[in-house]
Amino acid sequence: MIDAVIQSQIMAAVDALFDEQVDFLKALVRIPSLRGQEAPCQDLVAERLHRFGYEVDQWQLDEAEMQHHPGFSPVMYTSYERAYNVVGTHRPRQRKGRSLILQGHVDVVPAGPAEQWTSPPFEPSERGGWLYGRGAGDMKNGVTANLYAVEALKRAGMQPAAPLYQQSVIEEECTGNGALATILRGYQADGVL
Repeated sequence: MIDAVIQSQIMAAVDALFDEQVDFLKALVRIPSLRGQEAPCQDLVAERLHRFGYEVDQWQLDEAEMQHHPGFSPVMYTSYERAYNVVGTHRPRQRKGRSLILQGHVDVVPAGPAEQWTSPPFEPSERGGWLYGRGAGDMKNGVTANLYAVEALKRAGMQPAAPLYQQSVIEEECTGNGALATILRGYQADGVL
């Protein structure tokens, strides 16, 4: 069980970051990160990782490198030009625990007919304590939550005791090649969420 003082420090850090976290999620939702158009969204994630003190790795997916792997799915309708993953790495001063990957994706499926939306799909809208917009639930919120959960811990005076990898991938909605590319680049850990 977490000590009450530590729990209070964590909750205070979460509360202090809440508005910034929501604003960041809204900024991600405003970017129509459809297949082949993810780069601006990934640039924003990379900027935030830099700001939070991570070592940042951005790279373009390489179809030729992946195509012979059993986990590869063919890309039929677009290329990987301007399509890249982003990984932020936290390296502890002294490793004491198990490493962890926190992975999410920023690619979204097409919004469909605009008239079926209560508000424009790429304009975040808050109603009844919920945030609506394409990608707000799947899965730009997960990328945001991962970034800000760890940042809240840091601001509460804690640091991960083992390597931590914040991964923002593409191609989740159609092939899974974004996640495969992180593995082929050498990113592995004791656990993945």
